[in-house]
Amino acid sequence: MTRHSLRLRLIAGGAAAILVALSIAGIALIILFERHVTRTIADDLDVSLKQLIAGVEAGPDGRLVLARSPTDPRFSEPLSGLYWQVGDDHDRLLRSRSLWDDRLSVPIDQPGPGEMHHHDIAGPAGARLSIVERQVLLTIAGKPVPIRAAVAVDLARVSAAGRAFARDLMIALGLLGAVLALATSVQVMLGLRPLGALRDGVAEIRSGRRHRLPDAVPDEVQPLVEEVNALLDAQAREIARSRDRAADLAHGLKTPLAALAADAARLRERGEDKLARDIEAVGSAMSRHVDRELARARLRGDARRGESVTVDLAPLVRSLVTIQSRTPAGRRIAFDAQIADYVSVPLDRADLAEVLGNLLDNAVRHARSRVRIGTACDSDGFRIAIEDDGDGLDEAACATVLGRGIRLDQRGEGAGLGLAIVQDVLEAYGWTLHLSRSDLGGLKASCCTAVA
Repeated sequence: MTRHSLRLRLIAGGAAAILVALSIAGIALIILFERHVTRTIADDLDVSLKQLIAGVEAGPDGRLVLARSPTDPRFSEPLSGLYWQVGDDHDRLLRSRSLWDDRLSVPIDQPGPGEMHHHDIAGPAGARLSIVERQVLLTIAGKPVPIRAAVAVDLARVSAAGRAFARDLMIALGLLGAVLALATSVQVMLGLRPLGALRDGVAEIRSGRRHRLPDAVPDEVQPLVEEVNALLDAQAREIARSRDRAADLAHGLKTPLAALAADAARLRERGEDKLARDIEAVGSAMSRHVDRELARARLRGDARRGESVTVDLAPLVRSLVTIQSRTPAGRRIAFDAQIADYVSVPLDRADLAEVLGNLLDNAVRHARSRVRIGTACDSDGFRIAIEDDGDGLDEAACATVLGRGIRLDQRGEGAGLGLAIVQDVLEAYGWTLHLSRSDLGGLKASCCTAVA
């Protein structure tokens, strides 16, 4: 996938959205967890405070005493992080053993009787404490005396629990993100599969196996398929019209050319041979151009209609060899057709007959005594080869004959028109014509197509 890939963009966009969503969810969950822990600790402090207040009494000398301590053992462990403190209006204090020599710096305020206040304060060793306090009235010597009871806890527990939760949460969210990213990738691939089917359909149209895109597509791409099919139909109609116009033009020139040939014959009868030859040469050249354009017009109409066509090669070659054997030049040639009966070629029969017929005709005209027809299929592709034992062409001449921009039908009598038509037919089907030296000594003409 490149940076212009739609699949890459969708997957990257989905991954970014998942990352943002999981990050926001992680932060929110951590905040909610800390708030939950804080509320839980506050509830525990309230319970401890009630236990503390229930155990406070006045001694015989009027001093405060703690008859029953809160049940949490951490109150007896020095600097455990859980503390209590009780004081009266004379600043006489009772403290938990966990405070050791320290005291809780309760903010100066006046909570009403039975009212609880929550504060955050600094505690022993600079620890941050959450404290809950309550003022109650204790009867001492027949008089109501206000006392303040407070219970505090080190908030480091909340921070440690939050960090532990965050670590576990990151692992869980990471696994969830990986699963969601994988699911996004699968979803994108499944969602883009119809586009792959369209690509394959266009490739089949280009290769000639289909002439329209399939209509069974999702609703989202149905308008695109309809537009492409409409474009293909319009193109087919335009090609048919162009083909008909070209054929009409070519056929329209046939009659004037025939008349020109008749005039040349009359001139020859009058003894004007030079003028007759000049007219016949011009007429012959124009006739070759007309024949080639007729072949081109037929190919534009037939070669890429999208119809799946194949032809059995061996019977066609035998038929062409039989025809060539009956010509004056072919009677002296020994034909060697090395083609298996099961070989078939994805070309129209008439087009393939025109290709092989022209190549056989060229081989027969230049061969001394032998012409060989065979096939091969390897890593370079499938090819049909026609070879002769004539003089052949060297590599430079082969390259020149098939060179770009060189018109094969302009190389003189008997040279070029057949090969030009062969090239046009093969190019219409995506094949190529390759010329080389044959091991028979002459020319080897190969019709090649790459292996799919």
